[in-house]
Amino acid sequence: MVLILEQPFPHAPHTAAPDPTDLWAKPIRKSPYPTNSGWLNFALGNGTCAEYLHPYMIKSLEGRVSICYPGRGVTSAFIFQAFVPNLTVSCKEDSTAHGITHYDDLSVTLEYGSHLSVPLVRGCPYVTFLFKGGTPVFSTAHAVLELRSNPEETRHKLVLNNGQTWLIYSSSKLPLDKDLSLATGCNKGFKGVIRIALLLGGDDFEDVLDRYSKCYPVGGTADLTVPFRIKYVWKTLGWGELLMLCLPHHREILQNHKITLLPEFTYVSIDGSLEGVVGDHWTLQTEPLKIGWYSLQGVKSAEARDDIVRAATKEVDQVCPPKLGIRSTYFSGKALARAARMGLIAEELNCCEIVTRVREFLINNLTPWLDGSFQENGFLYDSKWGGIISRDGAADTGADFGLGVYNDHHFHFGYFCYAGAVLAKLDTNWGQLWKSQLYALVRDYTNTDPNDDSFTRLRCFDPWVLHSWAGGITQFDDGRNQESTSEAVNAYYAAALLGVAYGDSNLANLGLTLTALEILASKALWHVKSDNVIYEPEFVRDNKVVGVLWANKRDTNLWFAPRDNREICLGIQVLPLSPVTEILFSDIDFVKELVDWALPSLSRPGVTDAWRGFVYALMALLCPTKAHRLIHELTEYDDGNSLTNLLWWVHTRSPSLP
Repeated sequence: MVLILEQPFPHAPHTAAPDPTDLWAKPIRKSPYPTNSGWLNFALGNGTCAEYLHPYMIKSLEGRVSICYPGRGVTSAFIFQAFVPNLTVSCKEDSTAHGITHYDDLSVTLEYGSHLSVPLVRGCPYVTFLFKGGTPVFSTAHAVLELRSNPEETRHKLVLNNGQTWLIYSSSKLPLDKDLSLATGCNKGFKGVIRIALLLGGDDFEDVLDRYSKCYPVGGTADLTVPFRIKYVWKTLGWGELLMLCLPHHREILQNHKITLLPEFTYVSIDGSLEGVVGDHWTLQTEPLKIGWYSLQGVKSAEARDDIVRAATKEVDQVCPPKLGIRSTYFSGKALARAARMGLIAEELNCCEIVTRVREFLINNLTPWLDGSFQENGFLYDSKWGGIISRDGAADTGADFGLGVYNDHHFHFGYFCYAGAVLAKLDTNWGQLWKSQLYALVRDYTNTDPNDDSFTRLRCFDPWVLHSWAGGITQFDDGRNQESTSEAVNAYYAAALLGVAYGDSNLANLGLTLTALEILASKALWHVKSDNVIYEPEFVRDNKVVGVLWANKRDTNLWFAPRDNREICLGIQVLPLSPVTEILFSDIDFVKELVDWALPSLSRPGVTDAWRGFVYALMALLCPTKAHRLIHELTEYDDGNSLTNLLWWVHTRSPSLP
């Protein structure tokens, strides 16, 4: 849990962000609000955009809950899922918009008037409806071919003309006719539980759904208190054992105790096959990350050290100017972190003069962001939603890449926390003076305390899909999204370093745990290796990375560049280059595929050396001598990178370089 200190930044008098909607029920209509949760569309605008909750897409419109088991459209450029209301349920007495009455790490509950509550739990093969005396209303976009009910009329098998078969379970008699209306005379209202599930297989599949239909989840938490472990605990009602579904990257780290795996019970998802798991407690355990300030292998030769130091001596004036003056939180953060990288490299190589220069630069240019004296911009606390935003972002939703509407918080603040961690290491007095400000920045995106009254829990990191979202409180038809996984990894790595700098083992362990989980999901979902089985062959054949990954879509274009710019598509998943990059790209076979895929793009007109540098950085894992030569030929570098950093990277790959 992140240490809670007093929130030090001044409150924003007004923000351009919209007010939270009335879709938040009154008991929970208070700051801080979640701003990147996987169900956030239900709280934005009029709440009618669908969300993909595995295995179903769910849409709430005019009091109706529509369920879709989506098909996929696939080209070499993108994968998308189309929403069709396969089956819709509502309550005759309450046709108003929903209200969100509860949310937690793994679920959200939608309430419709006083008669219907719908706990939507991610990874549940059933959709559960809790009726409190209202009249259920069923409909479908398809023709009903057949409806078979058991004698008690508590189980109905619904065959549609689109090839789907659905099972409808009820806790008491539910007399359905073939047109999905209730039998004549049943107007007393229904009190009890209705559960709906898609039947995808034969008798064995059907038996599983029957067996576990009585136990239903109404919420779930993700415990991150033990380093490198995340534990799911679902709250259930009913009786019997809980049936849920797990993703492929869940299965990579899912421990087998207290659960039963049902690998033949499988649904399809855009994130890979969903397989059955019986049990209401899951433990997912990653391998510990052993990563700190410096390179894992070190710089072992005097020649390599001299090569790096020469570069640092030559470019330190450019990296550490007297006044930075960059208004943008993103680009200012990158520039500060770039200087911090140079300081750590110099410290690793015992080059004290450059360390001193970096320390002075960071004091002079990071401190004004923390004390409010930076004239161009600054940090403010937004009490409307509950989070840190920028002065520019408070006035303009488009400023600072949407920081004021909670876009990219982990990216921006991750760079600031990295720079702050390094400076707190280099100057402990400075670190103590500005500890509350740095802890506020890191709490903004890593807080795990649900009772923190200043910051929401896990603003960006999604404990179900095990990676972060960046989209903030903007409503998107395809749900949340994230572009740069490497910047997300950097954010949690920076949080860990901040914990190390302050001797805070809780923050250090949390940061490294989130780093490990983000890397796991990055490799599973963003890195498209040739043997990938999650995505269709047409998509895998032409791509090595996903550009923007949405909850409901995969796009190979970037927000700022088309997919043909392969060097940029690669670079945005690599930057910033640091010791943790080695772990993110530990699969050398994939690195070779990725470099071979991107290299032809470097001959395209308009390619800049700034992006070439990241291709050469990965090339250094394969051909360090060639990469070393090409890096020395570069004339410009990404604004978060430097020749010093690139040479450090190459020389810590291969100590035999000249």
